[in-house]
Amino acid sequence: MESVQFTVFASGSSGNAAYLETPQARVLIDCGISAKRIRECLLSLERTPERLDGILITHEHSDHIGGLRVFAAKLGIPVYCNRHTASEIQRIHDTKFDFRIIETGRDFQIGDTTIDTFSIPHDAIDPIGFLLHTPTSQIGFLTDIGHGTRLIADRVKEAEVLLLETNHDVEMLNNDPRRSWALKQRIMSRHGHLSNEGAAKLLEQIAHDDLRHVFCAHLSGDCNTPQLAKSEITQKLAQIGLPGVKVHHTYQSNPSPSLEIFGKKDAILPQKTVATPSIGL
Repeated sequence: MESVQFTVFASGSSGNAAYLETPQARVLIDCGISAKRIRECLLSLERTPERLDGILITHEHSDHIGGLRVFAAKLGIPVYCNRHTASEIQRIHDTKFDFRIIETGRDFQIGDTTIDTFSIPHDAIDPIGFLLHTPTSQIGFLTDIGHGTRLIADRVKEAEVLLLETNHDVEMLNNDPRRSWALKQRIMSRHGHLSNEGAAKLLEQIAHDDLRHVFCAHLSGDCNTPQLAKSEITQKLAQIGLPGVKVHHTYQSNPSPSLEIFGKKDAILPQKTVATPSIGL
């Protein structure tokens, strides 16, 4: 039976990357960690970067493109993003990429997977979210969102697996002595990052009977905890009559367990640790 595998390699303010594999497509979603770490993560799945079909980029902030120059440019991996984001990436990295320009609001195809794109509110030049239509499931990818919108809810309403930003706990952020008031305002703004509560409110608009998994993503290391994020999302799912949806943590320093999806059935795969060979990445 054909299956789809989804793994979050890293998620947080220090770097973001996820991996999707279908029978005919292998893609990264964002490339904000080092090339060495990405190779290690792929090798733990018994995969290599040379087999990737492309990298999808949500926006140009460093925690989403930090590894792109060494990883994608060196190996010639196609980079899928919109024109404004491509221009910013080119300006930031000043190197040649194999850009495959997509249009925000239009879908495109990689192998057997159709990717819907849509605008999201964040303080980047033209940030986007994704709904990935794979042979076995629909996967929504929502990270770095200042607030939930009707457009976002409508575009990912078919998602059976959802990666959803749960960046901060509002009380912890307000009480954090290391962040300036201006930075706190930026994070909590309508073009900043979703709080746990904001994520739960957006989830209420998206959730449906076929939703099976929610990944809590992009957690602040100082102003949130996995327990708080998971509790907020779990409580909301119970309130709207979906207590069976599985809620998962994502991590900054190590991959989350892989999710393997067989139609309406799925499994969490054990993680493997593989030493990285010395190959210059």
